[in-house]
Amino acid sequence: MQRKRSSLLQFSNLIVVLVVVGLLQPASAQNADPTQHAPNQGTQTKDSSEVFPNAVAAPSQPGTSAQATSSEPVLGPGDEVEITVYGAPDLSGRTRVGANGSVSMPLVGYIHVAGLSNSEAEEVIATQLRQNNVVNSPQVSVYVREYTTSGISVAGEVLKPGVYSALGPHRLSDILQKAGGLTERAANSVTISHRGGVDPVTVELPKDPGALSRVNVELFPGDTVVVARAGIVYVLGEVTKPGGYVLNGNGGVTVMQAVAAAGGPSRLASVGGTKMLRRTPTGLQEVRVRLKDIMHAKAPDVPVQAEDIIFVPNSRIKTVLNSGQLLTSLGTAAIYQAAF
Repeated sequence: MQRKRSSLLQFSNLIVVLVVVGLLQPASAQNADPTQHAPNQGTQTKDSSEVFPNAVAAPSQPGTSAQATSSEPVLGPGDEVEITVYGAPDLSGRTRVGANGSVSMPLVGYIHVAGLSNSEAEEVIATQLRQNNVVNSPQVSVYVREYTTSGISVAGEVLKPGVYSALGPHRLSDILQKAGGLTERAANSVTISHRGGVDPVTVELPKDPGALSRVNVELFPGDTVVVARAGIVYVLGEVTKPGGYVLNGNGGVTVMQAVAAAGGPSRLASVGGTKMLRRTPTGLQEVRVRLKDIMHAKAPDVPVQAEDIIFVPNSRIKTVLNSGQLLTSLGTAAIYQAAF
């Protein structure tokens, strides 16, 4: 009897074990990765192989956007890069980003890197090396040796406007020097527009070259530098050198300074009748300028603005005396009186 009971107990224990194992198998299957057989959620994007044949899609990394931030340079077709995989010299070397935005690597194939920064491209390449079981813990470095599609554009009042290579770090003074420097009509303000729709930044250039280091900002590929044109004040009429004169500075130019730049009033000038025309939202406005009193320090000087027109009229009496017409008229009158 005891043997039968022990046999029955062993048989029942075996049945219990089998039942428990059978129950555990579906539970373990349910605890497995739920994303293996679950349908994709949300809007599905087009496979990168449809856009870039033989290219490996860049996986989405947590906390990393597919595009670089606006302040970082990004890779583009034609850029020359140097990829270094530490401990794997066969996987390292120089290459160029293809027209489809991808680079080719041994044992991996094509990897799409266009629109990514250096650090993002490093993460994408390292991920592909791990997923393809090429390197277990890859350490990847991507160094851009030449940007060919995202240069720095320089426009405005420079001697050689154009697009300049963004290879290596660049500062504002470097790119202005490459563009030949400023023209005579350049203002002291430079506008820098960054890629990605960021609001432009205006930099005021100091008169002292030693103070340039305080505003010598760093530039990135895709930036646009525009050197503004300085305002012009026109001095016309009876002055030695009539014409337009550049207000190259931070303001503070006065009527006396503008007239002095024009060589001062001529011998035929009627200094007391000097006027200034100024553009306003309602049209041209005429402003009387007491230039004679200003020259004798009897009235305060008047500041000028860009596009102001200073007009110094001529004196009719001085013109007549200078041309000899008055003497001729007096002689004619004397002869006329003598005849009658």
